[in-house]
Amino acid sequence: SEDFTLAQFSNSLECQLSNNSAEEKMRVFSYFNRAIHGHPALSKLVVLFSLSSGGLVAYSESQSDSGRHSVEPNQMESKKKRVVVLGTGWAGTSFLKNLDVSSYDVQVVSPRNYFAFTPLLPSVTCGTVEARSIVEPIRNMMKKRSGEIQFWEAECLKIDAANKKIFCRSNLNENLVGNNEFLLEYDYLVIAVGAQVNTFNTPGVWEYCHFLKEVEDAQNIRRSVIDCFEKAVLPGLSEEERRTNLHFVIVGGGPTGVEFAAELHDYVQEELVKLYPTVKDLVKITIVQSGDHILNSFDDRISSFAEQKFRRDGIEVLTGCRVVSISDKLINMKMKSTNEVSSIPHGLVVWSTGIGTRPVVRDFMEQIDQGHRRVLETDEWLQVKGCQNVYALGDCATIDQRKIMEDILTIFKAADKDNSGILTVEEFQDVIEDILVRYSQVEHYLKSKHLRYVTDLLKDSEGNDRNEVDIEGFKLALCQVDSQMKSLPATAQVAAQQGAYLSRCFNRMEQTKSNPEGPLRFTGSGRHQFLPFRYKHFGQFAPLGGEQAAAELPGDWVSMGHSTQWLWYSVYASKQVSWRTRFLVVSDWSRRFIFGRDSSRI
Repeated sequence: SEDFTLAQFSNSLECQLSNNSAEEKMRVFSYFNRAIHGHPALSKLVVLFSLSSGGLVAYSESQSDSGRHSVEPNQMESKKKRVVVLGTGWAGTSFLKNLDVSSYDVQVVSPRNYFAFTPLLPSVTCGTVEARSIVEPIRNMMKKRSGEIQFWEAECLKIDAANKKIFCRSNLNENLVGNNEFLLEYDYLVIAVGAQVNTFNTPGVWEYCHFLKEVEDAQNIRRSVIDCFEKAVLPGLSEEERRTNLHFVIVGGGPTGVEFAAELHDYVQEELVKLYPTVKDLVKITIVQSGDHILNSFDDRISSFAEQKFRRDGIEVLTGCRVVSISDKLINMKMKSTNEVSSIPHGLVVWSTGIGTRPVVRDFMEQIDQGHRRVLETDEWLQVKGCQNVYALGDCATIDQRKIMEDILTIFKAADKDNSGILTVEEFQDVIEDILVRYSQVEHYLKSKHLRYVTDLLKDSEGNDRNEVDIEGFKLALCQVDSQMKSLPATAQVAAQQGAYLSRCFNRMEQTKSNPEGPLRFTGSGRHQFLPFRYKHFGQFAPLGGEQAAAELPGDWVSMGHSTQWLWYSVYASKQVSWRTRFLVVSDWSRRFIFGRDSSRI
């Protein structure tokens, strides 16, 4: 039944107290009235108490009573700044998980209503892990935030930075009634839409290749692998046709391509050759890499180890080859060393060669005079250059780190407090901390040169200490520092850290306006409001199949072999976004060990 009203409660209580004096009744009623009306936020509060007669009375505050205060929250909401987040990937989800949503009106727009643990997509392609085990519905995550985040399943088509609006369109079933297009206004915009596949305008890629960016891509690859085997065992095919159908080609020797090749090899050797014994000797896996080595973003020892292992496993690695076109039956390649063009037949091609800018981001870049750039640029605080209150995270953007040589004169002037034109070591030490925080490349340069202190930069060409330098000597000391500037990799690790960093800035927005926490402004007065974003690398993994993996860990540590695979299992299980997905992923791994992978075409 519905909640008791105050009148019902009074009648019930009066019956229970019928044997008590009028004075006692008034005292009890007065107490409960103060308790109930003094705490309107305690809705649905059930009070159970026992009286002398042994009876129980239950009270739950009525909805009509609490409704009297419904206006105030709406008034408070209207005063909140609206934050619109585009995307539910690593960057967007990390931002939402750490944001103090009580301070903002938060709205999320994304064409997918879930977060996907993308590092496990190669495992989904072969059934090692099921697709639903690596996704977490966004509304589940919102529910944990007391419903203070609104989500719209739609795609952002255009960003109107001048008027602070975005135009969106839902891709839901067209047969459903209602308009699919809408616009949203924002005070702050967080762009975290990720990136799309980069085909480098190679003919035939969109028509004949599979990609591995989304969960749907992994599911399509899984079905296509089974199709290739089912087609190869049909009667009436020649051996050459069977070989063509069972030739799996991966274009791109990066982490995604290598991990998919390893997963596919395990799938074939552990499951499919037993189910399709007549074609077990016709299967071939080839990796086509334009560079000289696969996994060229890893340590050379890992690249060499991976190539040797693949050679032992029978996986062909073609390095120094650039794909020039793809047809329904052939891949045409050019050898970089000889310019010789060759062709190889294929049954399935997976294209994994890098990322490109999405159309909505490209259009936005044209609006803010970044159209000549390859990717959307932000400053060190993740704010889009040339656009106030718009931030970009993850694969869709890159940080344009300011060069120290651009500010060398102002740094010298700020440090030279007596305006003597000569900078002493003591004066330099006063601004060292601000320099290290503002220009991250200084720390990288010191490590590369094995220098312990920043003041070591002021030493002369023979390594002798100097007590003071003039402006020309100061320029000479720091002229090589900018050579250590590097773009951050487009990885989940970077995106997640950027999301967490930006949420911290939003959480401290009001506090830091009066008490800035950032480094000294060398080109202006005062200090920056926030510390700039600083990426911390925790290492990277490369599963190589056969229960072996390679890992590049902080401190130039390299680990390879079976023990590293178990480290991979533990790290990836712990990094799941919920206990639900953590349990599902570990269950899938256990199922695979016991029963093998499922080869059903579903």
